[in-house]
Amino acid sequence: MKIERIDLFHISMPLVSPFGTSFGVQLDRDCLIMKLYAEGLVGWGECVATNDPGYSYETAVTAWHILSDFLIPAVLGKNLQEPEELQAWLSAVRGHPLAKATLDQAAWDITAQRDGLSMAQKLALPYAEGSKERVKVGISIGIQPSIDATMDVIAENLAKGYGRIKLKIKPGHDLELARAARHHFPDTLIMLDANSAYKLADAPLFQAMDDLNLLMIEQPLGYEDIYDHSQLRPLIQTPLCLDESITSADHARYALALGACDIINVKPTRVSGWTEARKIHDMAQDHDVRLWVGGMLETGIGRAAQLALASLPGFTLPGDISATERYYHHDIATRFTLNSEDSTITVPTGLGLGIEVDEERLTAVTTQKKTFTINDF
Repeated sequence: MKIERIDLFHISMPLVSPFGTSFGVQLDRDCLIMKLYAEGLVGWGECVATNDPGYSYETAVTAWHILSDFLIPAVLGKNLQEPEELQAWLSAVRGHPLAKATLDQAAWDITAQRDGLSMAQKLALPYAEGSKERVKVGISIGIQPSIDATMDVIAENLAKGYGRIKLKIKPGHDLELARAARHHFPDTLIMLDANSAYKLADAPLFQAMDDLNLLMIEQPLGYEDIYDHSQLRPLIQTPLCLDESITSADHARYALALGACDIINVKPTRVSGWTEARKIHDMAQDHDVRLWVGGMLETGIGRAAQLALASLPGFTLPGDISATERYYHHDIATRFTLNSEDSTITVPTGLGLGIEVDEERLTAVTTQKKTFTINDF
């Protein structure tokens, strides 16, 4: 499939409610949307780099630069047979996984369409079990104004049918919050996400949580620090999950070799895309490490691709892939709804991503657009 043209959109949409983490509060979400054309088909990608370099050093602005000046020129005019080829084409650019994942997603989408498969089916081809029809999901609750307000938000979302709750924590907003959540909701699956806000010296804080029967503590220590996590893990009973530290299959390999985690949160965009994410899936299965798919407030375009990954057999824990209504009043693509009876979302079965993009809405929220063709380079 010859890659003939790529459209790149910088969009901005207001969130339904502020989303607070240890590194700040987000009111609006900027991201990039890609439309890749090849031989009569269109593949969609989403770059989750957003307004500021809190979670990642990449932003929507830097990703626009890297895609426009380096990555898109590297693929235009190339003959795409399978999405795994992209890694070699993009290898001249060091880092920038969120930008690279945009192209990777579009490549998986368009080749799955060509093959007459959903993206989930194409990703699952190596596995006898195939892909799941529904994916277990939970909800991520940002830092609220008070503990009481957090309890109200938890109760509201449990009533909607979500079966797993993730609470964002930061120093000074942690142990008391966790104890209150467990007291009020004794039978609920609860996990905590620190987003790298603590240090190894804070181990006693996490030891004090050992009696709360938490599902996991996610990324408590530095975002590049696999070694200190390997030191923390034997000191606590609560399962330890790595997120920001795992930016490639190699980093997953290092973490597994050091015994740095019990669980890995796989964000396909954080590891340069679905090809690399599937390598991590296979490696974790070989080491009996549990997996789940993390979220970055994606639109329906990114969410469909997340669901495709989460449908693979090794993803056994509920992912951060909540219903569209959680983040956007009016999304740019097919809305996803919660199956409240079992806290799942149904995996799309149409060709490729299996969604419809509302191009009128996409135009309305676009702040910048650029078209790239073979003749441009």
